[in-house]
Amino acid sequence: MGRAVLKTLKQTTLLTFLDIIKEWGIRDKFKYNHLEGVITYLPNDSQIYLKDLFKYPSDPEFDSLGSTEFTGGFIDEASQITVKAKNIVMSRIRYKLDEFGIIPKLLITSNPYKNFMYSDFYKPWKDGTLLKYRKFLPSLVTDNPYISPHYIENLKKLDKTSKERLLHGNWEYEDDPACLIAYEDILNMFTNTGLGADKYLTVDVARFGNDKTVIIYWEGLNAKQIYSYPRTGVDETIQYCKELASKHQIKYSNVIVVEDGVGGGVVDVMKVTGFVNNSRPITIKSLELRGSISNYANLKSQCYFYLSELIKKGEVGIKADIDATVKELIIEDLEQIKRKNPDKDGKLAVVGKEEIKENIGRSPDFGDAIMMRMYPEVKKRGKAVILW
Repeated sequence: MGRAVLKTLKQTTLLTFLDIIKEWGIRDKFKYNHLEGVITYLPNDSQIYLKDLFKYPSDPEFDSLGSTEFTGGFIDEASQITVKAKNIVMSRIRYKLDEFGIIPKLLITSNPYKNFMYSDFYKPWKDGTLLKYRKFLPSLVTDNPYISPHYIENLKKLDKTSKERLLHGNWEYEDDPACLIAYEDILNMFTNTGLGADKYLTVDVARFGNDKTVIIYWEGLNAKQIYSYPRTGVDETIQYCKELASKHQIKYSNVIVVEDGVGGGVVDVMKVTGFVNNSRPITIKSLELRGSISNYANLKSQCYFYLSELIKKGEVGIKADIDATVKELIIEDLEQIKRKNPDKDGKLAVVGKEEIKENIGRSPDFGDAIMMRMYPEVKKRGKAVILW
């Protein structure tokens, strides 16, 4: 029985468990050792282990679970854990399965949240493509016969996003205040008419495993065509870029390629514009302050924050003829862009790609390709003189 923080698990999920077995009249059949975090079912000595599933910096690989073996698992409030934590728990469900003819199962419960639960369970269930070894059971607060009507009334008084999630079970809403781009604003991109006319290509080159190489053709701030390829080598990516640049008559200085990893080879050979995620942000000149300002941790963060501004203003559009799958991936990628450490002072930064991969199980390739279109726009701002 796991949750992100063991202390919270004991204060919430465990108390509910103990209340239920008491109501069922079988409390005397269980023994709880609060020091070891183990519940023993006395008639046959089977045990339930309470586990902490938070990804601590000191244990990113969850070595604390070590060589443990279980016959089944339950994760509560899965919105608080990473996909890796879930996968590690799954890998530990292996104890005496054949001996007792047990099919390994993992029960996951949570309120709606845009992480692996959305992409692996809710969305496929909604589309009718859920894998045969997975099940999704939707449930609303009103389905619970034991819930207090006062609790439901309190939910009705919440803000719109929280009410949609917690009362109506709407998975399309995100209530994380750190999110840079609102869900409604992302949807509006597919009907907006972007500004400007200059042509660009932005290229996010695949680096690892299941990453995709994503290439977007832009007319101004309008994404006119979006291409995606499985992980590609330098030669293949160069060929794609050359063909598209020739087809749309785009000068190489307007071809922007992420320079990390394989992309560095593309930049070197084609002599196009390189984009380095962790490079220094572009400074903005200010007459009022008699100097330059840069309140961003790196170039990637600066471009994502500016992208959020333009999307909110309705100045970025996606007019490409894309299928529903690509559209959902774009929405999911942009929803995952959040401010890093929003409660702390310091330079503005967005969460890293690795953290996003932990949440949704893949790299935000489409989101990064859209973000890179802001590079020339931010450079224009750097040349301008800003009055504060």
